[in-house]
Amino acid sequence: MITGCFTALITPFNNFSVDYENLDNLINFQIKNGITGILAVGTTGESPSLTWNEHNKIIEDVAKKTKGKCGCIAGTGSNNTNETIAATKHAADIGVDAVLLVDPYYNGPSSLEIRKEYIGPVANAFPDMEIIPYIIPGRTGTQLLPEDLACLNKEFKNVNSVKEATASIENMRHTRACCGDEFTILSGDDGMTYDMMVDPQIKAAGVISVISNIAPKAVTEMVNFLKRGNQAEAGKLLSALKPLFEIVTVKTREITPYGEVVFRARNPLALKVLMAILGMTSGECRKPLGKMTKNGLVKVIKAARKVQTDNPAIFQPIADFFGVDIETRLKDPSSCEGLFYEKY
Repeated sequence: MITGCFTALITPFNNFSVDYENLDNLINFQIKNGITGILAVGTTGESPSLTWNEHNKIIEDVAKKTKGKCGCIAGTGSNNTNETIAATKHAADIGVDAVLLVDPYYNGPSSLEIRKEYIGPVANAFPDMEIIPYIIPGRTGTQLLPEDLACLNKEFKNVNSVKEATASIENMRHTRACCGDEFTILSGDDGMTYDMMVDPQIKAAGVISVISNIAPKAVTEMVNFLKRGNQAEAGKLLSALKPLFEIVTVKTREITPYGEVVFRARNPLALKVLMAILGMTSGECRKPLGKMTKNGLVKVIKAARKVQTDNPAIFQPIADFFGVDIETRLKDPSSCEGLFYEKY
């Protein structure tokens, strides 16, 4: 079973090229702080805007660095089954523990097609590789349904898990009812992990986390407390981490010459901005992802300052590993230079 806390690792850039030196530092930071495993090149790693050569090289680096130290999941999904099979073969050849297949975005196949023309062929081609479907309809425009997931689980011995990011408790409960008690449900939404793990009709086994890029020790500890049934201690960490969970996506209202609009900074934009402020990475996303608005930046900094004031232990591993002063960086305007649009 794949259980625990896995970080959906960002892809760091330097002048919009992959920064492999920074990538190694981020991997080492995760390992040092007790992460269960690392997901290489998931959608948090901006997989849609990487070339396949970059994609494969990042997976190779993560697999090599994590070998014998923590688990490694490779994001090999796409909206093209042939590409997914090729990427999965590469991942299998270098010895990753599992692959994550996001529902095919934009072309939007039905659940039946996802089962028969996407997950099924990959599972059949690589019977010794654990296949984890990733269901996030808010970003893909399609959804593998619990019924088809159960069919896959019955047909293939290597489809035993799912990353669940539907934001629907009822869908998660239905997945458990369809797939049975031995099936592994992993949270794909940091803010819902606690509820998913304590709900007796879901019984999630962990999380593939965004915020553990910044707080691997704390998120892992929360998950481990929940696995041991210690809801009181897990609840304390949930409260401490909540401001960070709330900035995975940042919505703000912005004024344009033609009226008010809603600006939505989607993952990993706000995450990378905060990592840059804290001195962990450059903050660059690959275009067409860009920058925060000033209002969005204010929300990110406010959340980080609250965590630092109320629970400084959350950020202490960053200070120790990267040799930075968190208080200073959160107060110094120069930490934010180049991270936001000056005007809408």
